[in-house]
Amino acid sequence: MSVLKFLGFEQTFKNSLTGLPMGGGKGGSDFNPKGKTDNEVMRFCQSFMTELHRNIGEDTDIPAGDIGVGAREIGFLFGQYKRIENRFVGVLTGKGMEFGGSKIRTEATGYGAVYFMQNMLEYKGDGIHGKTVSVSGSGNVASYAVEKVNHLGGKVVTLSDSSGFIHDPDGITTEKLDYVLELKNVRRGRISEYAEAFKSANFHEGRPWGVPCDIALPCATQNETNREDAEALIKNGCIGVSEGANMPTDLDGINVFQEAAILYAPSKAANAGGVAVSGLEMSQNSARISWDEAELEKLLQTTMLKIHDSCVEYGEKNGRVDYLAGANIAGFIKVADAMLSFGHT
Repeated sequence: MSVLKFLGFEQTFKNSLTGLPMGGGKGGSDFNPKGKTDNEVMRFCQSFMTELHRNIGEDTDIPAGDIGVGAREIGFLFGQYKRIENRFVGVLTGKGMEFGGSKIRTEATGYGAVYFMQNMLEYKGDGIHGKTVSVSGSGNVASYAVEKVNHLGGKVVTLSDSSGFIHDPDGITTEKLDYVLELKNVRRGRISEYAEAFKSANFHEGRPWGVPCDIALPCATQNETNREDAEALIKNGCIGVSEGANMPTDLDGINVFQEAAILYAPSKAANAGGVAVSGLEMSQNSARISWDEAELEKLLQTTMLKIHDSCVEYGEKNGRVDYLAGANIAGFIKVADAMLSFGHT
């Protein structure tokens, strides 16, 4: 429950930062899908939705995927909702394109975290091009963060999962990334297999934050980066951190980044791209339309820039932008103003 409470709290302010008319919340279960067959996962999702459906709706709460809940699970959940309710509404986001999904929804969180880092660097007259980037995780967020870094001319040298991380000094190219997507989404294997497939890489236990890099993108899970990890990143020359996962840095790690005055983008700002495109998916479902990929990516870029500019507005002081303070203040003010307008005191 403690994990869901902090995620729900963060989600409220993250959704506020997007500028879209959405509240925020989180939910989940203690079902472990590892080692389960597709049929076992499907039966659980159907049972879960049987209980959940009376508490959600297109104008009430709209769940989306997260850790352990990808396209397969969303399909099972939506199918059961439609079976029970006998109607089509956009009550889940992250749906397949065949049944009301939005283009780039899968890519949006990873893309958004990279766009936010690019925005921070550009504000200082720099950019991702030519930078060495360390990424944790190997799911959708991490994979599409790699893709966008490659598009912008950077070089990603790490990926990880719960078993450890791979270090590929030659960089994770498009061909190698395709292998990771197949490994994780189809075969559901371990990241150690990457090092067996590509001789340029080595597998190590633990987290990747000891690998020298210019930029770090924590995209795995909460509290994956502690004080020791943060100090290792700073020591090795890291100039910026953009959080693709939800609160992946613990309080001690955050303090290290803040004291070092590096570019630090907290998750409520940096990984808001996913929820932003979820909001756009809701809009498309309500209007019974579908926007093309280029238009959606432009809207995503615009949203991330607006969030960046809000952080600058509330976080700039004495020539330096405190993105942590800026994100917290900007997100809080909108929620507080709305609550006051509703008559809450």
